Amino acid sequence: MKRIDRLILILLASFVLNACGIYSFSGTSIQPDVKTVTLDYFEYKALRVNPSLSNDLTEALRNEFRKMTRLEQVEMDGDIQISGEITGYDVRASAVTSDEVAAQNRLTVTVKITFKNKLYPEEDFEKSFSQYADYDSTNSLDAVESGLCAEINKKLIEDIFNATVANW
Repeated sequence: MKRIDRLILILLASFVLNACGIYSFSGTSIQPDVKTVTLDYFEYKALRVNPSLSNDLTEALRNEFRKMTRLEQVEMDGDIQISGEITGYDVRASAVTSDEVAAQNRLTVTVKITFKNKLYPEEDFEKSFSQYADYDSTNSLDAVESGLCAEINKKLIEDIFNATVANW
């Protein structure tokens, strides 16, 4: 009997938490009166050039918000506004052999995000996020770049999403 009581209590608690609008099963904690989001195009300001990275990152973040939140995406003046710029795109050796030759290289992407909440300005922040992926130095960056960027973008989107609306 105790097991059924616990189950009913858990279900009731989950309905109450979901109904209040602050918590959802997707992990977001968006206030109920926040209805819209503006996701600006990420500017590319890194010295090393990757022509598709800004667009890929911007679209991936827009898709994540579409999929994981109830917010309507608007071109300007959203209740929540997220803008960003890619500030770093670097390749460095991450593992060196005894002959002082790079065995693995690391591609690192750094993004600076500005988050503004018009209804709750105390939540505003500006923060940099950085993620990387390693690859074997026998491969050229051109050969593995698209796969590495997709992997890095996925990690960056998760970090940015969690910092902006999941409050993790």
